[in-house]
Amino acid sequence: MYRQKIGLRAEYRDQEGERVKASPSLADKFQKLKSLIVKVGYYNPKGVAQNGQLKYVVNLENAKSVFRFRCPNDECIRGDFDLTKELASAVAQKRTTVSGELSCQGWQNKTTIDTIHCHNVLRYELKLAY
Repeated sequence: MYRQKIGLRAEYRDQEGERVKASPSLADKFQKLKSLIVKVGYYNPKGVAQNGQLKYVVNLENAKSVFRFRCPNDECIRGDFDLTKELASAVAQKRTTVSGELSCQGWQNKTTIDTIHCHNVLRYELKLAY
């Protein structure tokens, strides 16, 4: 029987998906956190052209404590943006607003593995209430 080969991108996404599923909810991990509003903007590698944005109120009961966003580059390999540490640090310090920027450290595509990083940019703002 023919078995379809899973691509590197799909394999990585599956692994990360399992890591997210295995993590506790935000409500369970951060019991003093009462609300979280997230704003993210996706930018090209130079950080100039915005190619997407998102704003949402997080459901703490359902959202997982491994807090990550996908890279908008459909060909990116082993990239994405993980805000898990930033969120945990903000909660530990009881901060109400956190903002920053991350650069995707994945590979631009399957032909550039080990040579050219993706470097798409995620700018984020987290608004927390306790």
